[in-house]
Amino acid sequence: MKRRGLLLLAALALPGCIRAPEIVMVDRATALEEQASGSFKDVERRLDRAGMSPTPVPLTPNQLEELGIQPTPLVENLGRTQADRVDELLRRHCVGEGRDGLLVDTRSRCQSGRLSADDAALVERVNRARRHLWQWMRTVRPSVPEESLRRNWQQVHSEGVICGGWVESEDGTWGEKKC
Repeated sequence: MKRRGLLLLAALALPGCIRAPEIVMVDRATALEEQASGSFKDVERRLDRAGMSPTPVPLTPNQLEELGIQPTPLVENLGRTQADRVDELLRRHCVGEGRDGLLVDTRSRCQSGRLSADDAALVERVNRARRHLWQWMRTVRPSVPEESLRRNWQQVHSEGVICGGWVESEDGTWGEKKC
């Protein structure tokens, strides 16, 4: 019985000598772990700079059209002539057929979009071509006054203007051509 008491006493005393090892928590990675994970300081700097620099916001085609900017077509119109472009400008009221036979810039009344630099250059080319035509007509019929030639040409030309095109009437008001 004494033996049992000693064993019991020894069993109770032994756990007091045994204890768990200390655990050390490190909040930084070791040098080996930093090398293994790589350095991302350059990437982080670039991201910080990109976050600070302003960039354009992408707009939808509808938003661009509301701003008056024509979105680029998905398919190029290879069969579209200059006359087709003039007809489109007349229909959109960006350009009008004036009483004097020349195209007139009416961009203040332009519907759906604006008059681009290419469109303005096209209008100038068409007007220049019409003036050359009238000069040639004057050389063919020198006895007829230039104003009469222009008015006759304009009357015939007005019949071929596209339906809904912007046209100046004799009293100086603008309206769509009725067909």
